[in-house]
Amino acid sequence: MEINEILVISMFLTFIVFLFTGIPIAYVLAGVGIIFGGIGYLSDMHLDTFTGLDLNVLGLVVSRIFSLMENWVLVALPMFIFMGLMLDKSGVAQRMMMAMQELFGRVRGGLGITVTLIGIILAASTGIIGASVVLLGLLSIPAMMKQNYSKTFATGIVCSAGCLGILIPPSIMLVIMADQLALSVGDLFTAAVFPGLMLGVVYLAYILGLSFFKPEVAPAPENRRPLTFQVLKEVFRAISPPIILIIAVLGSIFAGIATPTEASGVGALGATILAAVNKKLNLKIFHEVLMSSYKTTAYIFAIFIGATIFSLVLRELGSDEFISSMLTGLPFGPYGVLLVILGIVFLLGFLLDWIEITLIVLPLLAPVVGMLDFGIGSVAGLDQPVLVWFVMLIAVTLQTSFLTPPVGFALFYLKGVCPPEIKLTDIYKGVVPFIILQLLGLGVLIMFPEVALWLPSVVYGK
Repeated sequence: MEINEILVISMFLTFIVFLFTGIPIAYVLAGVGIIFGGIGYLSDMHLDTFTGLDLNVLGLVVSRIFSLMENWVLVALPMFIFMGLMLDKSGVAQRMMMAMQELFGRVRGGLGITVTLIGIILAASTGIIGASVVLLGLLSIPAMMKQNYSKTFATGIVCSAGCLGILIPPSIMLVIMADQLALSVGDLFTAAVFPGLMLGVVYLAYILGLSFFKPEVAPAPENRRPLTFQVLKEVFRAISPPIILIIAVLGSIFAGIATPTEASGVGALGATILAAVNKKLNLKIFHEVLMSSYKTTAYIFAIFIGATIFSLVLRELGSDEFISSMLTGLPFGPYGVLLVILGIVFLLGFLLDWIEITLIVLPLLAPVVGMLDFGIGSVAGLDQPVLVWFVMLIAVTLQTSFLTPPVGFALFYLKGVCPPEIKLTDIYKGVVPFIILQLLGLGVLIMFPEVALWLPSVVYGK
């Protein structure tokens, strides 16, 4: 094994070890990159090796960081984060919960249906998993417990619905993936619409089916309000504002009227207006949302800088060729290699947040997929349809990892706002059926790439 391959493997192992020390991930990434850059440089000077790491790499790091800060696409990140946090404070979700609960209260499992539908709407208007899971948990778990829902069923519904925000646009994860792979944000947003809705529909079908065959997990409410025109009017008034905001943001991108960066500004302004209309906007709330947006953006960009250093050193050591030769040498065929890659991403989801996986692992694995023949061919309006499809597969896989015990992030978001009688084991048991549903959805997306590629071809294939 050559010195560069030894250093690549050692870098990954060192990174994993430091993850368990509690040091912030941005410092770990930058520190490990600098340390191994120094090791490569010193070994070339004193051990007669040739790693390719010299002082020019330092200049490349500075250049990459400057180019990162000049990237206009990434301006959409703080805007979408602000939009999500402001909607969280606006009271829109509370109004929707009360109105839609009246609409579906006559149906067995109606509360579960309501939570899932609101999860889909929140996913398309916030794109932030933590905010969606916490908000849905606070709004729905007490009502479900009062209606004698099964603890496992209730928590599984909330976690799965909240995690749709990682996939349904405008997802901040898709913005970062587009930047890392030089893809169009609009292409990824349109490609994610049907996979996200497909998972939402599968959840709804499961909730209705289980509620019908096992009535004890989701008892019907004792006092059912009749469905009247007044109820329909209340539902319409509750869901109209977020729907209009979604259309304004995504519609302007899909129609080519605005870039994702411009549309993110529209979304931030629209969320602020909704908060003002609902009389939930004051200086204190505006300050809280601004500070939370600053902190979240700073956290993401600190990881960006650390990942830039880490990945640059990895690539200078020849990690691209090393990983590519390992994966393409597997005797499994294109789809077998793809399953191995998705398995790696799924397992990494136990250890890393989606940001680190997107910034470090995705750029290393995407070129391998680009070299494989899946028989997809050309798709009107898309320059790289295979990569767009691959990004959708990665997004669904990462969504699954958010739910997977023992360290799925969504599980701990929900546990933090659950009543004391709901234990972590209840949440673990509750998400298992939804993990299976997500894996089935992933299988459908693998076998039928058109689920992701059809809409972009219609929107951009003119």
